[in-house]
Amino acid sequence: MSVPPRYRTRSRVDVSGEESRARAVAVATELFALTGFKGTSVAAVAARTGLSQSGLLHHFPSKAALLTAVLEERDRQDGDFLAGGGGPPLGWAAFDALAALIARNSARPHLVGLFVRLAAEATETAHPAHAWVLQHYSGLRRWLTEAVRTGQERGEIAADAPVGSVVRTTIAVIDGLQQQWLLQPDEVSMTAEFEVFTQVLRARWGR
Repeated sequence: MSVPPRYRTRSRVDVSGEESRARAVAVATELFALTGFKGTSVAAVAARTGLSQSGLLHHFPSKAALLTAVLEERDRQDGDFLAGGGGPPLGWAAFDALAALIARNSARPHLVGLFVRLAAEATETAHPAHAWVLQHYSGLRRWLTEAVRTGQERGEIAADAPVGSVVRTTIAVIDGLQQQWLLQPDEVSMTAEFEVFTQVLRARWGR
């Protein structure tokens, strides 16, 4: 799950440009989702991309740089979807935007798998995605905190709603649903379950 562009921390790695870079990022996304960072080799990405290993390393000097490119592209796509061409959705609109993104991700299991696998691996401080995961959750908390507080200012959300708890619980629900959906996609609907969760939130804290 990603955040609107305003809340996203950008890396200095330049991943824009040639079609070969875009192909490499797409291939790496699939392989990282399938086997994780440790289980994916630069040689495997290069072979499936149609590049030599040295050709791939010309664009991405290390596997960590390739991982950064994959994560930034995922963030870019999801962030642009959440923003919808305008500013970040706030108030209850933020939760509606999350519901729409969850529905969209239900058709992109490889991206959900990528996040779930890497987020688990990156709890290790030495993992190349560790900083990205910290930034991801920091940005998500900042956005949802502003969304809830803006909702309170607008009178949409009760003034006594526990902002921190609402934010942390929402993130926990999303992460948990993604994990369960990957394990049992025929039995768990991320979209339906998140809709039930937001209905409970609105019933308890809506105005």
